[in-house]
Amino acid sequence: MGAAAAAAPSRRQTIEERLERAIEQGVDWLLSRQSPGGYWMGELEADTTLESDYILYLYVIGQFDPARVEKLARYIRQHQLSDGGWNIYANGPSELNATVKAYLGLKLAGDPPDAPHMARARRRVHELGGLESINSFERFYLALVGAADWGMVPAMPPELFLLPNWLYINLYEISSWSRGILVPMAILFALRPPWRIPESARLDELFYDSGHRYKAFAWDRSIFTWRNFFLCMDRVMKFVEQLPWKPFRQKALRSAERWMMEHLERTEGLAAIYPAMMNSIYALMALGRSPDDPLTARQITELAKFEIEENHTIRLQPCVSPLWDTAIAMVALEEAGLPPDHPALVRAASWLLDNQILGSGDWAIKNPGVEPGGWAFEFRNDHYPDVDDTAFILMALQRVDYPDRARMEAALLRGLNWTVSMQNKNGGWGAFDKDNDCAVLTHVPFADHNAMIDPATADVTARVVECLARFGWPASHPVVKRALHFLEQDQSEDGSWFGRWGVNYVYGTSGVLRALEPLGLAAKGYAQRGADWLRSVQYAGGGFGESIASYADAGQKGRGTVTASQTAWGLIGLLAAAGPSDPSAQRALQYLLETQTPQGSWEESEFTGTGFPEVFYLKYHLYRHNFPLYALARNRNAQAGAGEFRFALISPESLEAWRAERRRRRGRRSLARMGRRQTGISGSPGARRWIRGNGNGAGHSHGGRTGAPGKNGHGKGAAEEFGIHDSKDNGRRGDA
Repeated sequence: MGAAAAAAPSRRQTIEERLERAIEQGVDWLLSRQSPGGYWMGELEADTTLESDYILYLYVIGQFDPARVEKLARYIRQHQLSDGGWNIYANGPSELNATVKAYLGLKLAGDPPDAPHMARARRRVHELGGLESINSFERFYLALVGAADWGMVPAMPPELFLLPNWLYINLYEISSWSRGILVPMAILFALRPPWRIPESARLDELFYDSGHRYKAFAWDRSIFTWRNFFLCMDRVMKFVEQLPWKPFRQKALRSAERWMMEHLERTEGLAAIYPAMMNSIYALMALGRSPDDPLTARQITELAKFEIEENHTIRLQPCVSPLWDTAIAMVALEEAGLPPDHPALVRAASWLLDNQILGSGDWAIKNPGVEPGGWAFEFRNDHYPDVDDTAFILMALQRVDYPDRARMEAALLRGLNWTVSMQNKNGGWGAFDKDNDCAVLTHVPFADHNAMIDPATADVTARVVECLARFGWPASHPVVKRALHFLEQDQSEDGSWFGRWGVNYVYGTSGVLRALEPLGLAAKGYAQRGADWLRSVQYAGGGFGESIASYADAGQKGRGTVTASQTAWGLIGLLAAAGPSDPSAQRALQYLLETQTPQGSWEESEFTGTGFPEVFYLKYHLYRHNFPLYALARNRNAQAGAGEFRFALISPESLEAWRAERRRRRGRRSLARMGRRQTGISGSPGARRWIRGNGNGAGHSHGGRTGAPGKNGHGKGAAEEFGIHDSKDNGRRGDA
């Protein structure tokens, strides 16, 4: 027994040394990937539907370069499965829509239908239900190029978007991403340009039973259902479409075109996502603009930026993720012990501050009167800042000792104010819009892409709760209380939480537990049930893995190939709820230490990101590194009881004081515009001090508060004016 006791400290020291070395290597690897501009951006990988659609797109816009198309086709061929089909995530089963798209793309590229790989693909399409079973969007694109009849397509007349915003159903009850996809589709539905693919590329042979080509419009057996209601409306709209006189058509087209043109500004392509951008190019051409028109050409150039050419192939990203990747990388480096004034963090913070969105967007339709202040996911997508990115970025910025303290404080206040304002009535947060939860819309015939609404979800809500907690908001505050109530209500019976934007219950559960820790609620019963669920799905080797199949089959929850990112999520959740001494946490730590590569990173082939559950998935190439690095560092810091640097704490009271001052300033500007005497135009003394923002930053290394200097350089300043506290002065340099 004495020998064993003597050996134990030696073993702990060995693990500690390995952990420290792993963190150092991880930091070095990540720092080497920072761009000169200050941001991080990993590849955002998706399935082959993007390359397949891109071949058709190049044909339509008249840029069908054979060499370029062959590189796309080669990439598609490389991903064909042994059964002849194509999947929508790594190691997943064949999926009908992906297989039909690949078959069409390869046909256009010149692959003969009797080639063995095409025959296998055709057979697999029949096994999966045939061409008549594809989703509404694919039927739309086939009809657009004459490969299917418009009767197979749900009605999408532009008149739908003339509905006023006060109606129960209107354009802004649809999710932001679907808005960008559907508005140009409505233009195309109305105009039906005479585009045709070659007769040899038609897909009639893919029908399993061509007599059932309209099977998507089959009635429900129950008469009174939302599906039957919308199918009835679809038939009415299709009947109207056949009439020669449509009194509102031109007005509707002008309205849809105006909406699209407005949303092409302040962004790098419509909604900055692949399908909306492609649809906008099609719509511009249908409206009479050639591919050489400056506006159309700019959109074509932006979409081409998603191409990645490598090994004689071309693949496409669905969008890019620099702000998201940068926030996660910064938090990982901060947790790993990089000094808060390290040049890499300061450069990244500067880049993020430059990209804060200070103009309005679609979110303001349902959240009027709120100052902008969020961040987007992509380089520029000003109409669509999102809550998840903004909350993560706020947490990343909070831990940087930024030299321009006034600028940082102003950005934090704007961002926090915008984030809080986006809370839904049910206490949770969605991604891009407030109260975007009209479930009726999920029954419309073109809702089979599973993305018609943007309701509150546990993972986004947890991110905001964690953010508020780290800025000093207590669990007793009404905003946080409502959010916690939402999270309790959203918990599954087995203790897990659903992961809307990451795969899946491991992601959701980890995020909620991570949010509860800084609030001091990790010991609560519902938190411990979450930790118990994580333990129940951990593999014997210490890792965590969950298949995308869990979105369709609850029996697959927490089951799948072990991955570095999901193991990191599991470890983060266990550390939050049980601490580093928990045996399950120790096993997860051991797994990450043992699987780190000599270069300091981790390998991972699985997709662990989610676009639209059951429809579209993503592989963030930096997830396999950022989250494991954060988890290792979090384990070390929790073991040591180490605190963390906070630039500032912004209490609810200080945020309200800032809002009140902003309202007063807006009121004075309104009076000035009315021609009244402009007294105090620059604001109160406190406001003037806020604008100048001189003095020492809250949370600065010597603990000073922000202050506008008087004669002695120590005047009362913005931090004190609005109650923004130095984390050191308030004993909050440790864990919140």
